[in-house]
Amino acid sequence: MTIYQYSLIYPDYLMPMSVDKLMRKLLIPRKWRHFLRSEKKILVNGKYLPLNFLVKPGDKIEIQLDHIESDQQPYPASGKLPKVVYEDNDILVINKPAGQKTHPNLNEEDTALNDCATYLGYSPFIVHRLDMLTSGLLLVAKNPAVVPILNRQLTDKTLHREYLAWISNSPQIKNTGIIDLPIGHDPHDQRKRMVRQDGQKAVTHYEVIKRDKDRILVKLTLETGRTHQIRVHLAALGAPIIGDPLYNSAYQDGEQLQLTAFQLTFRKPFSFENKTVKLEKK
Repeated sequence: MTIYQYSLIYPDYLMPMSVDKLMRKLLIPRKWRHFLRSEKKILVNGKYLPLNFLVKPGDKIEIQLDHIESDQQPYPASGKLPKVVYEDNDILVINKPAGQKTHPNLNEEDTALNDCATYLGYSPFIVHRLDMLTSGLLLVAKNPAVVPILNRQLTDKTLHREYLAWISNSPQIKNTGIIDLPIGHDPHDQRKRMVRQDGQKAVTHYEVIKRDKDRILVKLTLETGRTHQIRVHLAALGAPIIGDPLYNSAYQDGEQLQLTAFQLTFRKPFSFENKTVKLEKK
């Protein structure tokens, strides 16, 4: 049985709060909160205290989880190492190359998670995905204790992902904008998505960083995470991503999709510390 232990010092910028509220603020799942209460595995300054006890700045909180079961799919090691951008005890952030899938299907061994398995010596846990043609930052969990916390950040939109893309010049691209267009399957091509009124809600924010004669560099953030969302939204504005074989009619063989996930911001699990990971400019 694996034991996961965490400790933190309650920060001085927070008002006192109860032990129960603290567990909720740390995004600890309900089932685990019940375990921590019943087994008295959450301590304040070395003591188990009532749930209504107010935790104050400077108090030390210790959490021990030893009941977590994982049905994690094993990922065979690829024999190749990923490009690690950031690592701590719980999280690995890698720079996924364009053309590589995030996770494998049956009998596949050449994806980003297979590379992570080579690096770690065991199978990591998927948190989010990048399209195969998209390069950039991919966050994976190193243990099951942090997976639901990171998933909750995705749901609450507190795990922020930012992208850079070179797009075709279009008069519809203002200096800043919000693209709010529903996305669904393309009935004529199972590989593609399209804007359609019966699709799922999809919202993309963009900001122009640079304008050249024939292309524009934009920074993009997502409110939602639909398949091909950025690619479909930009194409719908007449400004498809350069090098997009599915949504840019001017695509030429051999071009690489000019879309990179360049920045990730998240809160470290069992902590109030925010962390930003950014790709260095080339």
